[in-house]
Amino acid sequence: MSVPAELKKKEGQDEPRVAQALEQIASLLVPGEIIEAWAVQRRFFALTHRRALIVATSGRLIDMERALFGGFHPRSVRWQDLKEARITVGPFGASLTVSFFGGPDLAIAGKEDSRTFSGLQKKQAEAVYRVCQAQDQAWREKRRVRELEEMRARSGGIQLGTSGAGAGLASSSAGGQDDTVARLEKAKAMLDKGLISDAEFEALKARIVNTL
Repeated sequence: MSVPAELKKKEGQDEPRVAQALEQIASLLVPGEIIEAWAVQRRFFALTHRRALIVATSGRLIDMERALFGGFHPRSVRWQDLKEARITVGPFGASLTVSFFGGPDLAIAGKEDSRTFSGLQKKQAEAVYRVCQAQDQAWREKRRVRELEEMRARSGGIQLGTSGAGAGLASSSAGGQDDTVARLEKAKAMLDKGLISDAEFEALKARIVNTL
């Protein structure tokens, strides 16, 4: 898979070495995956090593470390694992920091990690940041739904039906006072995570207490 010519020329980055690095990234893409933006490190910040390159594709964020004497080592972060992206623009370059979940397949309890890329070309870094923000917004609602599903699984199969997240929790089979306390704690956890509103929490709490 080759890099489109208009992308190679973007921001004047049609240097042979940068174009070659983009070709190497393109060779790793899966069918249907395309490059949407990229950023290369400024030479001033890479005096002792080859410049870093980060690429935002339609499916992930890829950063590539290139060896001095050939070869490269790519790392990638799937968009569904992205937690947050931050950019800092200074007088000489921009820094992009991405935080992500290390757990498998949208897990919310997995270990968090982050990577920072400094000294990037400003306009290029801003373009990559915009892609990160768009992907974060697109996956935010999917992640919220997954959080509800994972909480239901951990609580032993609470049903979150069409009447709202609280209805299933309130109708879960009673198991004595300990079970009631546990369900109240789960409801409070959902409130703290922003999964339900204050009004929904109060209604849910009332339903649970009424089962006593």
